[in-house]
Amino acid sequence: MSEQPKAPQAPQAGPPTTTPTPTSTPAPPKPERRTLLVGCLLVFMAQMATTIYLPALPAVAHDLHASRGLAALSVSLFVIGAAAPVVFWGRAADRYGRRAAVLASLVLFVGSSVLLVVTESVTVLLALRAVQGVGAGGAAIIARIFVRDLGGGDALARRLSVLSIAFVSALGGGQFLGGLIDRYADWRAGFAVLAAVGAVAVIGVMTLPLEPGRDKRDSTGMLRTYLGILGVRQFLLPTVAGGLGFATIVLLQEVAPFVTQERFGLSAAAYGNLGLLFGLAYFAGAMLVNRLVSTVGSAWLMRLGAVVMTCSGVLMFALWLVPGVPTTAALVVFVALYCATTFGQAALFPSSMAVAVTAVPAQGAYAVALCGFVAQSIAGVISVAAVWLHVDLVWAAVATGISALALLLVSRRATSPSAA
Repeated sequence: MSEQPKAPQAPQAGPPTTTPTPTSTPAPPKPERRTLLVGCLLVFMAQMATTIYLPALPAVAHDLHASRGLAALSVSLFVIGAAAPVVFWGRAADRYGRRAAVLASLVLFVGSSVLLVVTESVTVLLALRAVQGVGAGGAAIIARIFVRDLGGGDALARRLSVLSIAFVSALGGGQFLGGLIDRYADWRAGFAVLAAVGAVAVIGVMTLPLEPGRDKRDSTGMLRTYLGILGVRQFLLPTVAGGLGFATIVLLQEVAPFVTQERFGLSAAAYGNLGLLFGLAYFAGAMLVNRLVSTVGSAWLMRLGAVVMTCSGVLMFALWLVPGVPTTAALVVFVALYCATTFGQAALFPSSMAVAVTAVPAQGAYAVALCGFVAQSIAGVISVAAVWLHVDLVWAAVATGISALALLLVSRRATSPSAA
């Protein structure tokens, strides 16, 4: 039989005419909205662990037979607990994956919150607040890590400003809720609310397609990586400035419940209501970043926030120097300056983190974790010192000084030869 002619073959060098294989199909877009939503929930939970508790500080001191300083120390230990292991959370998120790391942090947070509901000892309270801080710090920093996974640059500042809106909700809403709890229930009920929010966060995390961990062979030494990042000036200066701004807010959060209740005679519920004003101020700052970052840039907004915080600090210091100010007028000025400081921090913090992390784009989770560690550490050290800073002129002077130092750092970055 004669051989049948063969069908013509496609040229070897040309592209295949068949449907592309699965390996050539573009990856589906990341679910940015869902990622931001869960990230907001985690940041909301971590911040509310402080604000829901603030109006009750005098009641905590009374019920547990503790001094005013010990009651305030429970805030400081939370901040320190949140700061201390942040670099290890970054390592865990990189090696074991975002999901495993954030779930571990949530287990710590929910478990300690449940135990705090039944605590009767100030010693146990302090220990559990530190553990709760470890969990909250891990959840908050890993939330920023998987938001960073969506991209960097000014777009990152915009996304971080969205997380700041969650911070706002906890700043204002948490304090307001804490005032209601202090009025109608035992202050420990706030920890039950936190445990419930943490449980919802677990469910949310399980719905996200998060980055997996890297193989051990692909990772360099953790210490070497972090030291290398710290050696980048364009990372270090804005990171420290953001930490100083955060420390200013933590200092105000510690002293304000006592100032308003003891100097101005406000009840815990009334102070809780002021949280709505503080939240609106932070919301305004976050929205400023969200709207303007694409036109003026993160660096400009970072400097603006530092200027506002420094000016507010100077005026707050002057408030305690002016004799004979009527009580009502002094209260109004104090609240207005607190709001201005909060507004400045809302502009400074997400912008400084975006500037810092963008300076080391290849480091991803490590850069975000280190930025959070430095900010939390600075705030933790200053908040511990604040236990002894309950004289108005003293704490106001410290708040002004650290805000001015933040302004100096961002100004130095602006004049650096490599500044963007």
